[in-house]
Amino acid sequence: MDIVTGARTDVSLLVDLPVERLWELVTDVPRYGEWSPECEHTEWLYGAGRPPQAGNRFVGRNRFGDDFVASVICEVTESTPAETFAWVVLDEALKPASIWRYELTAVDAEQARLRHVFEHGSGETMIRVMAERDPGVVDRRLAELRRNMTKTLAAMLDGVRYREEAR
Repeated sequence: MDIVTGARTDVSLLVDLPVERLWELVTDVPRYGEWSPECEHTEWLYGAGRPPQAGNRFVGRNRFGDDFVASVICEVTESTPAETFAWVVLDEALKPASIWRYELTAVDAEQARLRHVFEHGSGETMIRVMAERDPGVVDRRLAELRRNMTKTLAAMLDGVRYREEAR
């Protein structure tokens, strides 16, 4: 039984920013390392950048604890200005290890709804290996990811009023 593929978590916020400004923030991939507690560094590959397009790739370097650092290749899967920005993290066989997504909805001219979603893909990941020994690791990792997503959004939105919406 595959308890990893499709496991997901999300964070939803109501943000006091116009949706266009929020779009600029969520698509500023090189700044992810400034905001995230896990991601140390990100950069576009092959000159890709603004505005991001489906098919553009970037590399990310993530740190887990003091001992484990992993570099990953990510590919933008959807980029609809002021609506959706999504990418897949590829495993070594170029299968989707995880799927990340920002969904933006204008509430009015000065406020937007932001939903940040993580979903485990079917590719090989450390969590998949660990889940074979301890199935509870999946729920613990999802809780950790949700906390880190919340911290990332707080750093990204520094100085901007927002509130988390009920799940």
